[in-house]
Amino acid sequence: MDIDVQRLDAATAETVGALGRLVRQLSTSAEPLNHRTLTQVIECSTNSVLVARLEDEIVGMLILVTFPLPTGIRAWIEDVVVDSAVRGRGVGAALTQHAVAIARAAGARTVDLTSRPTRAAANRLYERLGFELRDSKVYRLRADA
Repeated sequence: MDIDVQRLDAATAETVGALGRLVRQLSTSAEPLNHRTLTQVIECSTNSVLVARLEDEIVGMLILVTFPLPTGIRAWIEDVVVDSAVRGRGVGAALTQHAVAIARAAGARTVDLTSRPTRAAANRLYERLGFELRDSKVYRLRADA
């Protein structure tokens, strides 16, 4: 079983459909994905949109955001989702390792991500890949409210 991780460089009907299906598994409150939105995400210079394929089907996605700060280049992993039908087959690890390699090549000092405590399998994966739990609080303000 070969997992092929690729960086998207354009939105297509295939990628909009596949990522739209994955986003619905990630968030029930997210707006349906469309071509314009996916194009905007892909074309943002700070983003790397990664997809994982098994047998030529897109089964996972991850967004890596890399940005410069006065304290150095930082990277953040967001919107990681693996299709529920193939979880436990190494897709999440392949996506995450590919993202970390891109971040390192960009000179990032750190790669951060968040994961809900209820996502036990994902949390074990991140720890197995070398991520360390930080003693920090994440605050959120809904800018659209």
